[in-house]
Amino acid sequence: MIRFDAVSKRYPDGTVAVHELSLAVERGELVVLVGPSGCGKTTTMKMVNRLVEPTSGRILVDGRDVLDVDPVRLRRGMGYVIQNVGLFPHRTIQDNVATVPELVGWPAERRQQRARELLELVGLDPAVHGPRYPQQLSGGQRQRVGVARALAVDPPLLLMDEPFSAVDPVVRGQLQDEFLRLQDEVHKTILFVTHDIEEAVRLGDRIAVFAQGGHLQQYDSPAAVLGAPATPFVADFVGADRGLKRLSVTPVTEVDLEHPPVVRLDDSLADAVRVMGDSEWAVVLDRNGGLAGWVSREGAAGDSVVRDRVKRMQAWVHSGDSLRRAFGEMLQWNAGWVAVLDRTNDRYVGVLTPSTLHAALRRSVEADTHAVARDRVVLETVPDPS
Repeated sequence: MIRFDAVSKRYPDGTVAVHELSLAVERGELVVLVGPSGCGKTTTMKMVNRLVEPTSGRILVDGRDVLDVDPVRLRRGMGYVIQNVGLFPHRTIQDNVATVPELVGWPAERRQQRARELLELVGLDPAVHGPRYPQQLSGGQRQRVGVARALAVDPPLLLMDEPFSAVDPVVRGQLQDEFLRLQDEVHKTILFVTHDIEEAVRLGDRIAVFAQGGHLQQYDSPAAVLGAPATPFVADFVGADRGLKRLSVTPVTEVDLEHPPVVRLDDSLADAVRVMGDSEWAVVLDRNGGLAGWVSREGAAGDSVVRDRVKRMQAWVHSGDSLRRAFGEMLQWNAGWVAVLDRTNDRYVGVLTPSTLHAALRRSVEADTHAVARDRVVLETVPDPS
């Protein structure tokens, strides 16, 4: 979809912003450009839509050199989202979203219908937010509008320049979640600029790490960048805590789970105790295999049924969720384990404990180091220091 062939940007004073950059972005891929301030990542993005002209090399979009396309026409075929949104303050939110369709000549009813659809897509009610003006929205809502406007004429390519950096951390996390949900629906090719390695790891299919002077240091998957930094610069940039960051890109899989005793809501307490064996507790399921909670050996004393003694389980995740999310659930609920549910039908599949979470992280590192599947990794037992 996008290809940089030995692209450089050199200014008249001799400053080199980008140095002989070569990389390719596949169709439907979300590639994050990351690095310290002044490393050329925003310049790289702006050369794609010719807000900055390259000094040398070629940039191809769908096989066509961007220098062979009229800049205005080129930009109207790409979505562009910037940090401060750039909404027109004198136009309503719905009219802001309809700006590009209006410029390319869409009829009024078609562009207004498209604006309403896109507001719904980014989680805003068109009846409530459509008639408002930008100053009447929160920062996070304005960022959503910026994304909606960028999607207005259904461009195959989105350019996003630090779009979430101007909002507080809580809103930023919410916007990232919403953006990942949106990308699952629209499957756009996206070039995304950020200075935040955690954001890059969370969002990117691949990450391009830049050093000063626009030198590309590594271009790989988030897991590879964290697990096998290609240069000392990358290792320093991602930080000594890259193992913790890796939690964000390591999903919970079947191989990571433990399988404690399982009982049903309508089982007798006596049967539940027998099922527990040497365990002090059991997972409780409903008749459809869904998670109902848990019951302890102490709580199972008496002649009643499990339904009367079950305790609700607040900490749970879906299979495929990140280890970071699972760890967060453990901390939030002060839980010694997290239930894992099947993503398609919410049926219970097992539990993740602190020890199995740690093992999953180790397994992920070993899998990337030796280029094998996670389920083929055999971990050596760490000896007890005592």
